[in-house]
Amino acid sequence: MAGRNDPYGTNHDIRDDFRAEIREFLGTRRAKVTPEQAGLPTYGGERRRVTGLRREEVALLAGISSEYYIRLERGNATGVSESVIDGIAQALQLDEAERIHLLHLLRGAGTTRPPRRRPAQQRVRPAVQRVLDSMAGTPAFVLSGRGDILAANHLGRALFSPVYADPARPPNNARFVFLDPHATEFFRDWDQVAGDTVAMLRAEAGRDLYDRRLTDLIGELSTRSEDFRRRWAAHNVRMHTTGVKLLHHPVVGDLDLPFETFPLGDGPSQVLLTYTAEPASPSQDALNLLASWAAINNDIGRSAPADESAPADSIETPD
Repeated sequence: MAGRNDPYGTNHDIRDDFRAEIREFLGTRRAKVTPEQAGLPTYGGERRRVTGLRREEVALLAGISSEYYIRLERGNATGVSESVIDGIAQALQLDEAERIHLLHLLRGAGTTRPPRRRPAQQRVRPAVQRVLDSMAGTPAFVLSGRGDILAANHLGRALFSPVYADPARPPNNARFVFLDPHATEFFRDWDQVAGDTVAMLRAEAGRDLYDRRLTDLIGELSTRSEDFRRRWAAHNVRMHTTGVKLLHHPVVGDLDLPFETFPLGDGPSQVLLTYTAEPASPSQDALNLLASWAAINNDIGRSAPADESAPADSIETPD
């Protein structure tokens, strides 16, 4: 991960971090695949020192030499062809998110550009905010790749009022999930949410190990949460574009809300996130009740529902 060996120092080879990420990512993927799962023969009494595939077995399955694969796993990514990447992805049974993550790491290992010292601001265009506000019956947000809530409509702020209770702006989902004690109540499937959150941060880090805000966030979470550190070390990545979120809202109770995400072209990894409820369901009734509650609480997003104090709301002005 960026941050090791002072990646912002003037004498740091920025490719070293990507090489380390390649080594650790491929190593964890090898450990997940057994010879039986890969269709390789095993022999009675054979004692293996690895839990998954050996490097030479991956090379065999990928159709490349052992020496070449070993160099690649060590981060020597110069001139890797698409066919080799496809072979390794098939051998390690990578899904689409993992394959894309590997491509990002290989590309980064060959870069020579210096890391950005000042992070680029992520902004939400006024037209996008107007779209959010027009979706009056649908909680809607714009999220950054690091989990910042860059913009939301009124019902979205009401739905995520526990997240907005943190005075830090912009609110950050990952920080809420791992550092706020209310997260395990708000997310009824907290363990799944925690795993998905780390997997998305890991994928975002693969796109750019030198996003300063991202590395600062990961450093904070790693320092303050043992659970985050354990999950981060697993090197799991995931595309989480649709599903059902199980929430327990402090005002209206349980909601089962299908969600969809849509990529935006306004900045790196920005997405539009929407939640809906099944028609005529208890969740729809709860969402309607939440909308009524939000209509008489104009300061939603400035405070938690419990205290209704009103510090300044800077959600539409990302840092």
